[in-house]
Amino acid sequence: MNTSMIKGFVLGGVAMVVLGAGAVTGWRSLTQPTAAEVVAVKEVTETVVTPREQCADVQVRRQAPVQDEHRVAGTAVGAVAGGLLGHTVGGGTGKTLATVAGAAAGGYAGNQVQKNLQQHDVVTTTERRCKTVSEKSQRTVGYDVTYRLEGQQGVVRMTSRPGPTLPVKDGRVVTAAPGSAS
Repeated sequence: MNTSMIKGFVLGGVAMVVLGAGAVTGWRSLTQPTAAEVVAVKEVTETVVTPREQCADVQVRRQAPVQDEHRVAGTAVGAVAGGLLGHTVGGGTGKTLATVAGAAAGGYAGNQVQKNLQQHDVVTTTERRCKTVSEKSQRTVGYDVTYRLEGQQGVVRMTSRPGPTLPVKDGRVVTAAPGSAS
């Protein structure tokens, strides 16, 4: 055999090895899955509590301010009326005694009548009353996605709802949205 033929066999063998390795690598990349099947999607939420002020106008009843705190007017009117009534009863010294007793009793009664009237004298006003109430709402924070890749199941949390499949690169599920930094 001559040397050219040996060189040809060696070069041919090397070329076959290189081509075979490339074919195996190409075959592997062709046979690797490009997508994982989405089996289930569960929305993950959190409760958000937002405080806010709630106000309402309410009717408030209060005792009216008292003009005559010591009830002098009621006592005086009652004493005069009682004295006049007592003066009409009896005669002589009994008349004077009846007038004094009538004035004392009338003064006490007038005082008590004025007291009762003052206690029931009310003023109604409108007041604005406010309180803080908490409103609760649900906010979606992500999605727990169950997928199947080459007969195995896995779960990943994603920020957006996926479609029916997830992309696979180098045998791993890609969870980042296209164009986002990962």
